[in-house]
Amino acid sequence: MGLTFPSPVGLAAGLDKNGAVIDGMAKLGFGFIEVGTVTPRPQPGNPKPRLFRLPEAEGIINRFGFNNLGVDHLIANVKASRYQGVLGINIGKNFDTPIERAVDDYLICMQKVYAHASYITVNISSPNTKNLRDLQSADALSGLLSSLKTQQTKLTQQYGKYVPLALKIAPDLTAEQVQEIAGLLMQHHIDAVVATNTTLSREAVKGLQYAEETGGLSGAPVRDASTQVIRQLSQVLQGQIPIIGVGGILSGADAAEKIAAGASLVQLYSGLIYRGPRLIHEVRQAIG
Repeated sequence: MGLTFPSPVGLAAGLDKNGAVIDGMAKLGFGFIEVGTVTPRPQPGNPKPRLFRLPEAEGIINRFGFNNLGVDHLIANVKASRYQGVLGINIGKNFDTPIERAVDDYLICMQKVYAHASYITVNISSPNTKNLRDLQSADALSGLLSSLKTQQTKLTQQYGKYVPLALKIAPDLTAEQVQEIAGLLMQHHIDAVVATNTTLSREAVKGLQYAEETGGLSGAPVRDASTQVIRQLSQVLQGQIPIIGVGGILSGADAAEKIAAGASLVQLYSGLIYRGPRLIHEVRQAIG
Protein backbone atom coordinates (compact mmCIF):
# COMPACT_ATOMS: atom_id res chain seq x y z
CA MET A 1 0.00 0.00 0.00
CA GLY A 2 3.02 2.26 0.11
CA LEU A 3 2.87 2.38 3.91
CA THR A 4 5.48 1.38 6.50
CA PHE A 5 4.15 -0.63 9.44
CA PRO A 6 6.18 -0.80 12.66
CA SER A 7 4.77 -4.29 13.17
CA PRO A 8 2.41 -6.49 11.14
CA VAL A 9 -0.13 -6.87 13.98
CA GLY A 10 -3.12 -4.54 13.91
CA LEU A 11 -6.43 -3.92 15.62
CA ALA A 12 -9.36 -5.00 13.46
CA ALA A 13 -12.28 -2.70 12.78
CA GLY A 14 -15.37 -3.07 14.95
CA LEU A 15 -13.83 -2.81 18.40
CA ASP A 16 -13.39 0.97 18.33
CA LYS A 17 -16.21 2.03 16.00
CA ASN A 18 -16.08 5.71 16.98
CA GLY A 19 -12.31 6.15 17.36
CA ALA A 20 -12.87 6.70 21.10
CA VAL A 21 -9.86 4.74 22.44
CA ILE A 22 -7.19 5.12 19.75
CA ASP A 23 -4.45 6.22 22.15
CA GLY A 24 -5.21 3.43 24.61
CA MET A 25 -5.14 0.78 21.89
CA ALA A 26 -1.84 2.16 20.58
CA LYS A 27 -0.27 1.65 24.02
CA LEU A 28 -1.09 -2.08 23.88
CA GLY A 29 1.53 -2.52 21.17
CA PHE A 30 -0.39 -2.65 17.90
CA GLY A 31 1.56 -1.86 14.73
CA PHE A 32 -1.53 -0.26 13.22
CA ILE A 33 -5.11 0.50 14.21
CA GLU A 34 -8.31 0.34 12.19
CA VAL A 35 -11.34 2.23 13.52
CA GLY A 36 -14.98 2.08 12.40
CA THR A 37 -17.10 0.87 10.73
CA VAL A 38 -18.48 4.39 10.50
CA THR A 39 -21.50 5.59 8.51
CA PRO A 40 -22.43 9.06 7.19
CA ARG A 41 -25.14 9.55 9.84
CA PRO A 42 -25.27 8.30 13.44
CA GLN A 43 -27.34 5.15 13.96
CA PRO A 44 -28.14 3.01 17.02
CA GLY A 45 -27.66 -0.37 15.35
CA ASN A 46 -29.83 -3.42 15.88
CA PRO A 47 -31.94 -4.02 19.01
CA LYS A 48 -30.23 -5.52 22.07
CA PRO A 49 -29.25 -8.16 23.03
CA ARG A 50 -26.98 -8.33 20.00
CA LEU A 51 -23.74 -9.88 21.29
CA PHE A 52 -23.31 -13.49 22.41
CA ARG A 53 -20.23 -15.36 23.60
CA LEU A 54 -19.75 -19.05 22.79
CA PRO A 55 -16.83 -19.76 25.15
CA GLU A 56 -16.72 -23.52 24.45
CA ALA A 57 -15.83 -22.71 20.83
CA GLU A 58 -13.93 -19.46 21.55
CA GLY A 59 -16.47 -17.78 19.32
CA ILE A 60 -18.60 -14.63 19.39
CA ILE A 61 -21.82 -13.87 17.51
CA ASN A 62 -22.74 -10.24 16.97
CA ARG A 63 -25.47 -8.45 15.12
CA PHE A 64 -24.50 -4.91 16.04
CA GLY A 65 -25.57 -3.40 12.72
CA PHE A 66 -22.97 -0.62 12.33
CA ASN A 67 -23.91 1.10 15.59
CA ASN A 68 -21.88 4.32 15.58
CA LEU A 69 -22.09 8.04 16.26
CA GLY A 70 -21.50 9.07 12.64
CA VAL A 71 -18.48 10.02 10.59
CA ASP A 72 -18.17 13.59 11.94
CA HIS A 73 -17.93 12.31 15.52
CA LEU A 74 -15.24 9.79 14.52
CA ILE A 75 -13.20 12.50 12.79
CA ALA A 76 -13.36 14.69 15.90
CA ASN A 77 -12.00 11.78 17.96
CA VAL A 78 -9.23 11.10 15.44
CA LYS A 79 -8.21 14.77 15.54
CA ALA A 80 -8.17 14.72 19.34
CA SER A 81 -5.99 11.61 19.58
CA ARG A 82 -2.22 11.81 19.95
CA TYR A 83 -1.59 8.68 17.88
CA GLN A 84 0.84 9.24 15.01
CA GLY A 85 0.95 5.69 13.64
CA VAL A 86 -0.82 3.93 10.78
CA LEU A 87 -4.56 4.50 11.10
CA GLY A 88 -7.13 2.74 8.93
CA ILE A 89 -10.68 4.08 8.82
CA ASN A 90 -13.38 1.57 7.92
CA ILE A 91 -16.47 2.96 6.16
CA GLY A 92 -19.96 1.58 5.55
CA LYS A 93 -23.48 2.59 4.61
CA ASN A 94 -26.41 3.62 6.78
CA PHE A 95 -28.98 0.86 7.30
CA ASP A 96 -31.78 2.91 5.70
CA THR A 97 -29.87 3.89 2.58
CA PRO A 98 -31.24 1.78 -0.31
CA ILE A 99 -28.65 -0.69 -1.59
CA GLU A 100 -28.81 0.86 -5.07
CA ARG A 101 -27.64 4.14 -3.50
CA ALA A 102 -25.01 2.57 -1.22
CA VAL A 103 -22.19 4.07 -3.27
CA ASP A 104 -23.32 7.55 -2.19
CA ASP A 105 -22.74 6.70 1.48
CA TYR A 106 -19.28 5.29 0.80
CA LEU A 107 -18.32 8.39 -1.19
CA ILE A 108 -19.59 10.71 1.59
CA CYS A 109 -17.55 8.84 4.20
CA MET A 110 -14.50 8.62 1.97
CA GLN A 111 -14.49 12.36 1.31
CA LYS A 112 -14.79 13.15 5.03
CA VAL A 113 -12.17 10.71 6.36
CA TYR A 114 -9.64 11.03 3.54
CA ALA A 115 -7.45 13.70 5.15
CA HIS A 116 -7.30 11.81 8.45
CA ALA A 117 -6.66 8.21 7.33
CA SER A 118 -3.49 6.30 6.48
CA TYR A 119 -5.75 3.96 4.50
CA ILE A 120 -9.50 3.53 4.04
CA THR A 121 -11.28 0.17 4.22
CA VAL A 122 -14.57 -0.26 2.38
CA ASN A 123 -16.78 -2.69 4.32
CA ILE A 124 -19.21 -4.54 2.04
CA SER A 125 -19.14 -7.76 4.02
CA SER A 126 -20.95 -7.25 7.32
CA PRO A 127 -23.86 -9.68 7.55
CA ASN A 128 -25.76 -7.34 9.87
CA THR A 129 -26.83 -4.62 7.41
CA LYS A 130 -29.61 -5.79 5.12
CA ASN A 131 -28.45 -6.67 1.57
CA LEU A 132 -24.95 -5.26 2.17
CA ARG A 133 -23.21 -8.42 0.97
CA ASP A 134 -25.03 -8.06 -2.36
CA LEU A 135 -22.33 -5.49 -3.14
CA GLN A 136 -19.87 -8.38 -3.46
CA SER A 137 -21.55 -9.52 -6.69
CA ALA A 138 -19.49 -8.78 -9.79
CA ASP A 139 -21.58 -6.03 -11.40
CA ALA A 140 -22.35 -4.18 -8.18
CA LEU A 141 -18.74 -4.44 -6.97
CA SER A 142 -17.26 -3.26 -10.26
CA GLY A 143 -19.48 -0.17 -10.22
CA LEU A 144 -18.63 0.59 -6.59
CA LEU A 145 -14.88 0.17 -7.08
CA SER A 146 -14.95 2.36 -10.19
CA SER A 147 -16.70 5.18 -8.29
CA LEU A 148 -14.30 4.86 -5.35
CA LYS A 149 -11.22 5.04 -7.58
CA THR A 150 -12.57 8.13 -9.36
CA GLN A 151 -13.13 9.76 -5.97
CA GLN A 152 -9.67 8.69 -4.79
CA THR A 153 -8.07 10.39 -7.81
CA LYS A 154 -9.94 13.63 -7.10
CA LEU A 155 -9.09 13.58 -3.40
CA THR A 156 -5.42 12.82 -4.11
CA GLN A 157 -5.25 16.03 -6.14
CA GLN A 158 -7.25 17.98 -3.57
CA TYR A 159 -5.15 16.95 -0.56
CA GLY A 160 -1.84 16.32 -2.26
CA LYS A 161 -1.57 12.82 -0.80
CA TYR A 162 -2.56 9.35 -1.92
CA VAL A 163 -4.61 7.41 0.64
CA PRO A 164 -4.80 3.69 -0.24
CA LEU A 165 -8.13 1.87 -0.52
CA ALA A 166 -8.76 -1.61 0.91
CA LEU A 167 -11.83 -3.81 0.44
CA LYS A 168 -13.10 -6.03 3.28
CA ILE A 169 -14.74 -9.25 2.12
CA ALA A 170 -16.70 -12.12 3.68
CA PRO A 171 -15.52 -15.67 4.40
CA ASP A 172 -18.76 -17.10 2.96
CA LEU A 173 -17.67 -16.92 -0.67
CA THR A 174 -17.20 -19.70 -3.20
CA ALA A 175 -13.81 -20.16 -4.84
CA GLU A 176 -15.31 -18.72 -8.03
CA GLN A 177 -16.53 -15.62 -6.20
CA VAL A 178 -13.14 -15.09 -4.57
CA GLN A 179 -11.47 -15.37 -7.97
CA GLU A 180 -13.95 -12.91 -9.46
CA ILE A 181 -13.40 -10.40 -6.65
CA ALA A 182 -9.62 -10.75 -6.91
CA GLY A 183 -9.85 -10.01 -10.64
CA LEU A 184 -11.90 -6.87 -9.99
CA LEU A 185 -9.47 -5.70 -7.31
CA MET A 186 -6.65 -5.88 -9.85
CA GLN A 187 -8.73 -4.40 -12.66
CA HIS A 188 -9.65 -1.36 -10.57
CA HIS A 189 -6.21 -1.03 -8.92
CA ILE A 190 -7.49 -1.37 -5.36
CA ASP A 191 -4.59 -1.15 -2.92
CA ALA A 192 -5.35 -3.99 -0.47
CA VAL A 193 -7.92 -6.59 0.55
CA VAL A 194 -8.99 -7.43 4.11
CA ALA A 195 -9.94 -11.10 4.49
CA THR A 196 -12.22 -11.73 6.22
CA ASN A 197 -15.28 -10.49 8.08
CA THR A 198 -17.54 -12.73 10.22
CA THR A 199 -19.28 -15.86 8.96
CA LEU A 200 -22.94 -16.83 8.73
CA SER A 201 -22.02 -20.51 8.95
CA ARG A 202 -22.80 -22.37 12.17
CA GLU A 203 -21.08 -25.66 11.27
CA ALA A 204 -18.39 -25.23 13.91
CA VAL A 205 -20.76 -24.32 16.75
CA LYS A 206 -23.71 -26.65 16.23
CA GLY A 207 -25.56 -27.49 19.43
CA LEU A 208 -23.91 -24.78 21.53
CA GLN A 209 -25.86 -22.20 23.49
CA TYR A 210 -26.56 -19.11 21.33
CA ALA A 211 -25.38 -20.92 18.18
CA GLU A 212 -28.68 -20.19 16.44
CA GLU A 213 -28.65 -16.48 17.21
CA THR A 214 -28.73 -14.29 14.11
CA GLY A 215 -25.52 -12.44 13.25
CA GLY A 216 -21.91 -12.89 12.24
CA LEU A 217 -19.77 -15.50 13.98
CA SER A 218 -16.16 -14.58 14.75
CA GLY A 219 -13.29 -16.04 16.75
CA ALA A 220 -11.88 -19.55 16.42
CA PRO A 221 -14.85 -20.94 14.41
CA VAL A 222 -14.10 -18.63 11.44
CA ARG A 223 -10.34 -19.32 11.42
CA ASP A 224 -10.22 -21.98 8.70
CA ALA A 225 -12.71 -20.28 6.38
CA SER A 226 -10.79 -17.01 6.64
CA THR A 227 -7.46 -18.70 5.95
CA GLN A 228 -8.95 -20.52 2.96
CA VAL A 229 -10.12 -17.23 1.42
CA ILE A 230 -6.65 -15.74 2.00
CA ARG A 231 -5.08 -18.74 0.28
CA GLN A 232 -7.44 -18.46 -2.69
CA LEU A 233 -6.87 -14.70 -3.00
CA SER A 234 -3.11 -15.19 -2.84
CA GLN A 235 -3.16 -17.71 -5.67
CA VAL A 236 -4.95 -15.23 -7.95
CA LEU A 237 -3.31 -11.99 -6.83
CA GLN A 238 0.25 -13.39 -6.94
CA GLY A 239 1.55 -10.61 -4.69
CA GLN A 240 0.13 -7.78 -6.78
CA ILE A 241 -2.19 -6.64 -3.98
CA PRO A 242 -1.41 -7.14 -0.27
CA ILE A 243 -3.79 -9.17 1.90
CA ILE A 244 -4.63 -8.25 5.49
CA GLY A 245 -5.56 -11.48 7.28
CA VAL A 246 -8.20 -11.41 10.00
CA GLY A 247 -10.47 -14.05 11.51
CA GLY A 248 -9.88 -16.55 14.31
CA ILE A 249 -6.41 -15.52 15.42
CA LEU A 250 -6.16 -16.70 19.03
CA SER A 251 -2.47 -17.62 19.09
CA GLY A 252 0.83 -16.87 17.42
CA ALA A 253 0.47 -20.08 15.40
CA ASP A 254 -2.89 -18.91 14.05
CA ALA A 255 -1.28 -15.70 12.83
CA ALA A 256 1.65 -17.56 11.29
CA GLU A 257 -0.86 -19.70 9.40
CA LYS A 258 -2.43 -16.56 7.91
CA ILE A 259 0.99 -15.28 6.81
CA ALA A 260 1.86 -18.66 5.30
CA ALA A 261 -1.43 -18.58 3.38
CA GLY A 262 -0.47 -15.25 1.79
CA ALA A 263 -1.31 -12.42 4.19
CA SER A 264 1.17 -9.57 4.69
CA LEU A 265 -0.45 -8.21 7.86
CA VAL A 266 -2.89 -9.57 10.44
CA GLN A 267 -5.60 -8.02 12.62
CA LEU A 268 -7.08 -9.08 15.96
CA TYR A 269 -10.45 -8.54 17.62
CA SER A 270 -12.23 -11.60 19.05
CA GLY A 271 -8.89 -13.10 20.04
CA LEU A 272 -8.37 -10.13 22.37
CA ILE A 273 -11.63 -10.94 24.14
CA TYR A 274 -10.50 -14.49 24.94
CA ARG A 275 -6.75 -14.00 25.31
CA GLY A 276 -6.33 -10.36 26.36
CA PRO A 277 -3.54 -7.95 25.32
CA ARG A 278 -0.83 -10.60 25.77
CA LEU A 279 -2.00 -12.01 22.42
CA ILE A 280 -0.58 -8.96 20.64
CA HIS A 281 2.95 -9.69 21.87
CA GLU A 282 2.57 -13.40 21.20
CA VAL A 283 1.56 -12.75 17.59
CA ARG A 284 4.36 -10.24 17.10
CA GLN A 285 6.84 -12.84 18.34
CA ALA A 286 5.41 -15.47 15.99
CA ILE A 287 5.41 -13.43 12.77
CA GLY A 288 8.14 -10.89 13.39
